[in-house]
Amino acid sequence: MSDHPKLPPEFRDVTGEPGKVNKRDSSSTLVLPKNPKRNKYALAISILASMTSVLLGYDTGVMSGATIYIKRDLKVSDIQIELLVGTINIYSLVGSAMAGRTSDWIGRRYTIIFASAIFFVGALLMGVATNYAFLMVGRFVAGIGVGYALMIAPVYAAEVAPASCRGFLSSFPEVFINFGVLLGYISNLAFSKFSLKLGWRLMLGVGAVPSIFLAIGVLAMPESPRWLVLQGRLGDARTVLNRTSDSPEEAQLRLADIKEAAGIPITCNDDIVSVPKRESGGHDVWKDLFLHPTPAVLHILIAGVGIHLFQQASGIDAVVMYSPRIFEKAGIKDDYHKLLATIAVGVSKTLFILIATFLVDRLGRRLLLLTSCGGMTISLFCLGTGLTIIDRNEEKLTWAIALCIISTLSCVAFFSIGMGPIAWVYSSEIFPLRLRAQGSSMGVAVNRFTSGVLLMTFISLYKAITIGGAFFLFTAIGAVAWTFFFTLLPETKGRTLEEMEELFGTFFRWRSTSRELKRKKMGESKVDDA
Repeated sequence: MSDHPKLPPEFRDVTGEPGKVNKRDSSSTLVLPKNPKRNKYALAISILASMTSVLLGYDTGVMSGATIYIKRDLKVSDIQIELLVGTINIYSLVGSAMAGRTSDWIGRRYTIIFASAIFFVGALLMGVATNYAFLMVGRFVAGIGVGYALMIAPVYAAEVAPASCRGFLSSFPEVFINFGVLLGYISNLAFSKFSLKLGWRLMLGVGAVPSIFLAIGVLAMPESPRWLVLQGRLGDARTVLNRTSDSPEEAQLRLADIKEAAGIPITCNDDIVSVPKRESGGHDVWKDLFLHPTPAVLHILIAGVGIHLFQQASGIDAVVMYSPRIFEKAGIKDDYHKLLATIAVGVSKTLFILIATFLVDRLGRRLLLLTSCGGMTISLFCLGTGLTIIDRNEEKLTWAIALCIISTLSCVAFFSIGMGPIAWVYSSEIFPLRLRAQGSSMGVAVNRFTSGVLLMTFISLYKAITIGGAFFLFTAIGAVAWTFFFTLLPETKGRTLEEMEELFGTFFRWRSTSRELKRKKMGESKVDDA
């Protein structure tokens, strides 16, 4: 009997001998069934992990309506409202900056629990706030929890998902952000009937409830197999992969790929092993990312950070967070109808994000992303046009009001079918294993910083250049974003996380690289068949 462990054919060279897999050649490409069944266990645990994103979504949705009543109750200015709305995203930078190292230290699962606990405290503080300063303290604490949740949920989902449905499962965080936004809008309408002092406090305080159930639910989840391998716990990782893969052969292949990326010999099958440690530890990761990146890592960094930058620079959070003000500018004056219109925004976002989750692994990332960005850019232009016409006419123009409402709904709909979910899917899957936690946290940091700056300046911006002018500015940014996506982002559909690096490194010539890799894969498949 051979001393070699039994490996699937993909791990043998052309002579049939098991052994090392070439650094990143196509012989390690995952061969999936043509129509794999959806892995229900991977689906369930991805849903649980992604539900942490409800926290950010709820906060975004509820604050859009709560600010109406906070301004009246606490007698605060528009600048204070901007700070209240936008600073949670700046505060979340603290959480996202710490989340990468925390998740590498205590694991992905306990980091999710930690995020829920922090947000629970923040929501309680906001719910019992007696003045503006107290409210800002609660925002700071909640913001740290949001930063943790935003970074860890897509990373965990990507690491447990099989390649056949990784896009579907990795888009769940954005699904639950949208669901949280809808819940926040509904909460606004429900508690708007309470007294001025009680209503907005209930809106914010109720956000603590989901975090309790999330923390409990996460206890039923397994740890990420990639984190387990990095801890040398191959036996535990093998168990998780067997449950989250489409087939036993895929589980073996995924484990071997992770072992190779972690520097563990592929032929090593002990349950507990010693993992080679990098000499500089975490500092080495940051050097690989920023000081001495390879062309592939630099391309990945530009793509991963750029997609988050343009996701928020497009102005989507202004549309979502300030939708009551947009509808007021469009001619809807009473609170009830403004809040009712925001629920339509939430329904549109949630409906179209659900559609996107079923298309991302079928149509690919690029097609959805480019369609989304193009459609959103046109919608922003129409919204800016409608608001400008209303602003320059004293009489009520029903058609212009309808244009503004339709453009707002189409804007969030187009965002939700591509730019919303794919930013998280793409950035969580392209970074190499050794850089994934820190790389993903950088993407989240840029995402939240851009959102924070936008939300803290939007009211001042539209007062300076008119609200229509603000959306014309976002239109121009959307056009730049489309060009960036088209020229620099390769398609990643169907590839394992460990072979992503070979797609990157040629920047604007990535299409030639992709075609060459495809020809190489087809050629080696013919050799294997022979």
